[in-house]
Amino acid sequence: MTIFNLGVSPVSRGFSGIVAALAFLAVAALPAAAQSGDRQDTYQEDEIVREAGNFFGGVSQGLADAVHSVFQRYGEPNAYIKGEEASGAFVVGLRYGQGELVMKNGTTRTVYWQGPSAGWDFGGNAVKVFTLVYELPNGDAIYQRFPGVEGSAYLIGGIGVNYQQRDNVILAPMRAGVGVRLGASVGYLKYTKSREWLPF
Repeated sequence: MTIFNLGVSPVSRGFSGIVAALAFLAVAALPAAAQSGDRQDTYQEDEIVREAGNFFGGVSQGLADAVHSVFQRYGEPNAYIKGEEASGAFVVGLRYGQGELVMKNGTTRTVYWQGPSAGWDFGGNAVKVFTLVYELPNGDAIYQRFPGVEGSAYLIGGIGVNYQQRDNVILAPMRAGVGVRLGASVGYLKYTKSREWLPF
């Protein structure tokens, strides 16, 4: 009578054990790696509060509340713009700004923006602007016109916040300075590579 030996050799068992262990470690590491990748692609709330505080000259409760409000609504941005702008109005208003786009992946771009301001008002103001940017695929994608989201202007702790959107890209400018005018943020802003005096 012939007896078949179906056992596995010690060498095969050892090799299979190593493969199984490696597979287990790879699967176990996936969530942590994915989470780490996500954190590398977007800014955390405390990072933005710190960056905005350095830019505005100090972290106030109003600034922290404004940042928290934007994070609650849209989550973690993958870029921000820090700059300054001036606006003036004589029946019809205009606003012009200049700043730097900083993406979490290290990409930077010089950005100019211009646009009409809404409202029947007179006067002018100069402000610092810190804009959170969401879903920006690359640095050059910022160079387009972003309409304002209707009814999205807020004043939180002395910081003016409004929202602009083009397709999936969302901008959340936060303004602090003399004479913050929320009404002037309604409409659109055109972001360009160089200064353009005509905002249309």
